[in-house]
Amino acid sequence: MWQIFHKLGSPKWFYGIASKLMPWLLWLGAGLLLAGLVWGLAFAPKDYLQGNSYRILYIHVPSAFLAQSVYLMMASAAVVTLVWRIKLADLFVRSVAPVGAIFTFLALFTGAVWGKPTWGTWWIWDARLTSMLILLFLYFGVIALSSAISDEKSAARSTAVLVLVGVVNIPIIKYSVEWWNTLHQPATFKLTEKPSMSPDMWVPLLLAVLGLYLIFGWLACLRMQTEILTRESRTRWVQELVRSGEG
Repeated sequence: MWQIFHKLGSPKWFYGIASKLMPWLLWLGAGLLLAGLVWGLAFAPKDYLQGNSYRILYIHVPSAFLAQSVYLMMASAAVVTLVWRIKLADLFVRSVAPVGAIFTFLALFTGAVWGKPTWGTWWIWDARLTSMLILLFLYFGVIALSSAISDEKSAARSTAVLVLVGVVNIPIIKYSVEWWNTLHQPATFKLTEKPSMSPDMWVPLLLAVLGLYLIFGWLACLRMQTEILTRESRTRWVQELVRSGEG
């Protein structure tokens, strides 16, 4: 187990593994996401209260899931950075922070589109919406801080601390609909409860969620490979990779 853990900290080893995984992540993810979106947007039945406007859920929910999950992954990597000082963990944080910001923006945008016909307004300072906006600012802060400090080690430590401070916002996002009076509806999926939607509505949603997670995996690998080539540009294995045309 420890040997695998240390191998994961090797940029060269990770680069090779990522190259093998990426085609599977991309095509399987794209297939599941496309199937879920086509099924949900075109063939799932209308909601008895919201009609067709609820279909934005098939984009909104996967984006919101990823927005929070990516930050939790970053927090785990931040712990590894601070405790074990494995530079690949910091590289992960730097690579996926922009991706997390995009998913958060997409969740906010689709939420606003959904909110207009449902609540009669594009935006309200609802607890869930406000905490999601804070998450977007946290992503921006991580991106800015990691770019502002020239020394890699100092940037890694400072960014890791910021990520861990901001992780307190994740449970606020999750439980905001239970802790406060909000307009936002409760979670669509709960591990301890049966889905309130019919199977022909929640199955495509599940496919879209799984597909987007796999697409994120592909994006994370792609961006990390780019960062590895930049950081390790002076090493022999990267120079050989570039000469062979694979880098």
